Order: sequence, then C-alpha cells, then structure tokens
Amino acid sequence: MTGGTRLSGPHWRRVMAALANNDARTAYAQIVLGARLLDVAADLNDHRRNRAIAVLLESGLVERNAANELEASEAIFRDLLTQQPRRQAQTGLARFMRLGRIERYPANMAERRELLAWIVSEAIEPGEHLTEKQVNERLLSYADDVVMLRRYMIDFGLLVRTPSGSSYSRHDET
Repeated sequence: MTGGTRLSGPHWRRVMAALANNDARTAYAQIVLGARLLDVAADLNDHRRNRAIAVLLESGLVERNAANELEASEAIFRDLLTQQPRRQAQTGLARFMRLGRIERYPANMAERRELLAWIVSEAIEPGEHLTEKQVNERLLSYADDVVMLRRYMIDFGLLVRTPSGSSYSRHDET
C-alpha cells in the first residue's frame, strides 16, 4: 500500500496474489535463484512475461537494482510480518470491525456514515487526489469488496469523483 496512513510498505494480499499467479511465481523463483532479466520467464510470450514481472514489481517481491536487473526483495517478508492490525475494543464502531477490517456494515445509516467517514479519514489525506487504483489499494486494508466500499463512500458524499472518473478525493466539509 503506497502512501497510506494506516500501513506502510507492501500489502500482504498483493504479495499472496502475486504468488498465486503461476507465471509470476515461476518468474519469482527464477529471480530468487539469480536469473538475469533476459532469462526470466523466457518461455512465455512477451505479454505474459511482462505482466508477470509487473505483478512482482507492484507487489514488492522484486525490485530493480542499479544495473536495472531484477532481484528479490530482502525485506519484503520481514516488512509484512511487522504489520500488525490494530486492536479494537468491541464498542462503538469497533463492533463492526475485526482485525482492523469491516466485518459487517451497520444497518443504522448514521452509524454506517460514521464508519465510512472514519475509514476515509484514515485512508485518504485532505487535499489528496488519487486514481481509482490508488483508492482501491488503500481500501483493501479495510474490506475485500473495495468497489462496494468506494461506492458507499461516494453515495454518502465522503469521497468525490471527478466527472471523468480519473480522480478521487476526500470531501471535507468546511
């Protein structure tokens, strides 16, 4: 998750998704074993090979070194293990959360709005403009269904989308 306020560094779901992708997993194994960039996933067509490498770079499993070669991140798993979910008391909004994620949405609309407003305030800084992909990455820390979460935030007027849909920002009341 890049630039998020709740967690910093890689997101475990993205790492697991990368490792679940057969092409990316094979490329990762080759990189770990020291293969040069030209030899990584050389048996795949260009599109699949480039996609596998992009998935690994985006997940943080690999990074480019000074020679523009790919190398396995030495810190990725340590960084993932240091990310601990916040402990939540089972009162107030916390009763709708489990391990820092939405377990269920409140039926009461005032409580639902309060929960969504809290997530927006945690995930997006005032004045920050994000792409849909960036918003989704940040919301992934709070729910699996980021599309529904983002839609609720827009419906409640907490998140504003440009008419073109190219940018999202917090709607802060002044």
